[in-house]
Amino acid sequence: MFTQTFKNIDDILHKDAGCSSELDYIEQTSWVLFLKYLDDLEQDKIKIAELSDTEYQQIIKKEFQWQIWAAPKLKNGKIDHNSLTGDDLLDFVNNKLYPYFKKFKNNASSANTLEYKIGQIFNELKNRIQSGYNLREIINLINELRFKTHAEQLEMSHLYEGKIKNMGNAGRNGGEYYTPRALIKTIVRVVSPKIGNTVYDGAAGSAGFLIEAFDYLKNSATGGLSTSDTTTLQQKTFYGKEKKSLAYIIGIMNMILHGISAPNIIHTNTLSENINDIQQKDRYDIILANPPFGGKERAEVQQNFPIKTGETASLFLQHFIKILKAGGKAGVVIKNTFLSNTDNASIALRHELLNSCNLHTILDLPSGTFTGAGVKTVVLFFKKGKPTTDIWFYQLNLERNLGKTNPLNTNDLSEFLKLQKTKKTSPNSWIINTEKLDQKTYDLSAKNPNAPQETPLRKPAEILKNMAELDQKSANILKEIKGLL
Repeated sequence: MFTQTFKNIDDILHKDAGCSSELDYIEQTSWVLFLKYLDDLEQDKIKIAELSDTEYQQIIKKEFQWQIWAAPKLKNGKIDHNSLTGDDLLDFVNNKLYPYFKKFKNNASSANTLEYKIGQIFNELKNRIQSGYNLREIINLINELRFKTHAEQLEMSHLYEGKIKNMGNAGRNGGEYYTPRALIKTIVRVVSPKIGNTVYDGAAGSAGFLIEAFDYLKNSATGGLSTSDTTTLQQKTFYGKEKKSLAYIIGIMNMILHGISAPNIIHTNTLSENINDIQQKDRYDIILANPPFGGKERAEVQQNFPIKTGETASLFLQHFIKILKAGGKAGVVIKNTFLSNTDNASIALRHELLNSCNLHTILDLPSGTFTGAGVKTVVLFFKKGKPTTDIWFYQLNLERNLGKTNPLNTNDLSEFLKLQKTKKTSPNSWIINTEKLDQKTYDLSAKNPNAPQETPLRKPAEILKNMAELDQKSANILKEIKGLL
């Protein structure tokens, strides 16, 4: 149901003058889908209230409720096909509906409410669909979707993730919006958060890390979640920051569609905050993140950090080390050049990480893990509080090339998960003691000592000598053949 609907919506948006790429498709699908989801959520709450003989006060005024403006029904219960369309529909959406929902942010009782998040979303979004007839078709398609059962919600959330993945590949850096879910699941399992921990991603993107951590914590509770656990997970566990508007609103909606009703995501540039201002109350138990690859930051942003560098990921890593609580755990994706860069900033940052944290595991990923990113990456797993003594490296060696049609999967990472628990050595894993590192550069290059030795290349003189011998043999054979003629 969801698959075909999303495909049909994309076909309609492809024809609309206001939408030109997957980035536009998901943005415009999202706000309509979100309003339909809100309506189903409200209807569920009304039924629950009726069963408990209480009254539920809907948060959306009647004229702006989905069943009034988007899908009004006739007396026989069927959809009224004479409902708003064309220019009348565009006028209502642009000049009444959007302004109404934008006010939710200022009118909400607190930032930890669904009303506040609705206001945030519509202050960031804009209706780009230029044809009211196209918009009517999209509304009619989405109106057929249902989010009543857990299976329906699960299917929809997975397909929404698929659209985010496509958005990540739409002419942009593939890692900007979408981190492979197999990798995220693996990182979450290694870091292993517990209910009661605070989980933070300062480069939240589409909130994949926070969502996977939410699912992990829900499923880790033996005997199910208590009411207190549910409240903790909904309101006091997941926190994030995101700089880019589209990623920010997609992240919020993605979390809401996955069951987190009031996500604690802030629209801000994380790196604009001076890390010296971070206090104990600002720190988190768990950090899960994939900061942007290869970005460059201006001089005034660099002033917020003790180790000055224009490399975005290096600034994020400083931020993560500082904002992690003592005893807190982290899993952070970063370019593999961080391990060996010889500039002063990289050396200083490696020294800081090794001395303030226990960098216990490094996962070395193959090329193609991030579609379109064009860089190799590693995952750093560390715990704050004690300096590093031993680092367990694992090099993920696959017998195939990764790419858009052949992505990383959970089976690829099964050996890593198995060996990481005990830090066993193997053909793909080894341990390095920090005392054996170069104490000037702290080079952490992933050089596998257990890899099969390659046959050394022959010297040119040896090759020429072999060629001459083969030429002589060929000449002798030709001479023998001529003697037989």
